[in-house]
Amino acid sequence: MLLLGTGVTAFGVAPLAPDAADLPVRQVLEAMRPLPAQSVQTQLAALADFRYQLFRTESTRSSDTAASLLKRLNLDDAAADAFLRNDANARLILSGQAGKSVTVEASESQQLIKLSMRWPTDDEQVFQRLVIERMGAAGSKLFSSRIETAPYTRSAQLASATVQTSLFAAIDSAGIPDGVGVQIAEIFSTDIDFRRALRKGDRFNVVYETLEADGETMRTGRVLSAEFANDGKTFQAMWFQPPGLDAAGAPPKGGYYTLDGQSLRRAFLSAPVEFSRISSGFAMRFHPVLQTWRAHNGTDFAAPTGTPARTVGDGKVEFAGVQNGYGNVVFIKHRNNFETVYAHLSKINVQEGQTVSQGQTIGLVGSTGWATGPHLHFEVRLNGVQHDPMTIARQSDVTPVPLAAQTQFKQLANGFRNQLQAAATIHQTRAE
Repeated sequence: MLLLGTGVTAFGVAPLAPDAADLPVRQVLEAMRPLPAQSVQTQLAALADFRYQLFRTESTRSSDTAASLLKRLNLDDAAADAFLRNDANARLILSGQAGKSVTVEASESQQLIKLSMRWPTDDEQVFQRLVIERMGAAGSKLFSSRIETAPYTRSAQLASATVQTSLFAAIDSAGIPDGVGVQIAEIFSTDIDFRRALRKGDRFNVVYETLEADGETMRTGRVLSAEFANDGKTFQAMWFQPPGLDAAGAPPKGGYYTLDGQSLRRAFLSAPVEFSRISSGFAMRFHPVLQTWRAHNGTDFAAPTGTPARTVGDGKVEFAGVQNGYGNVVFIKHRNNFETVYAHLSKINVQEGQTVSQGQTIGLVGSTGWATGPHLHFEVRLNGVQHDPMTIARQSDVTPVPLAAQTQFKQLANGFRNQLQAAATIHQTRAE
């Protein structure tokens, strides 16, 4: 019965059309009139005048000369070589760091028509572009150069990763820029201790900006939204800037909020340096200089010399100078009788009486005073008594989205939810 069923199935799908060999064949002949001689000559002339324009991109190398770069770009152009060596703007191509992306447009005879190179600026809104062009007809030895400023094109990227060992190992394995990892650690730093509380299997989804210059990704922008699943709990955040103007007539500050509208900007940041390692916490310890057990009334953040140290909250500089074991130290007074201390600095960037805002760089990490290596000693004091900085950060105030902006916020939050769900499917696809 099985064989019979198989035979019936085979019969059912057999072709019912006649064999092609049995179909009648009919020959059709049609006379073609030749093109007029004038039309043929016109087409031949057009083909003779046609010129290819070739494009190629290369990255500069530390060992490059103008000649070697042009050779890798498949150009044979002595005039262009001379111009790159002698023009002040053109010399920017090989000066400074290597790895600059250079794009050329060339003729079929390997002559340079146009060269362009782009690089970022300190302004995250615009980039600069060097343009070199041949002047006049092909074969001309004259070139012009100019430097232009142009706005970035912004686009959103979705990404997802799972933690196996550390946050930055997950970032690297997923091909996500390190700058995005730093922002994620900053956004969720009050809720997640990224130094000690990460678990294998923790995962995160993120939507972030890329800033593109002429189609080339130039730099990473802001994290637009993110969610992090840590030890069975999921935390979400999105960037939002309320519309309109504040009381001073300036656009209000943007910040990160939970998707239900609670600000993640607390009165105090959890750390005075960007993502770094705590080398000594708020507890009893054996003092490395005094060689005795004593209370450590602050938190030490290990970081290389020169790392920016920032104030964790708005306030006013109460002291900026040198004090015994603290070395170069800054004291900042905050509201509600809070005071923060930043010690062992290699450089102080503020003065007594100066008003500072949360996140502002007040100095650079160092090893002045009683320090065995570069780190930032950080204290939080309430009415003169030291408290654990991490606890104070978690207990500091949060503010909701302004009432007038809630409609716009909800619309954006719904869009970010959909994007984060789409980012999660990237993770699922990789797992499968």
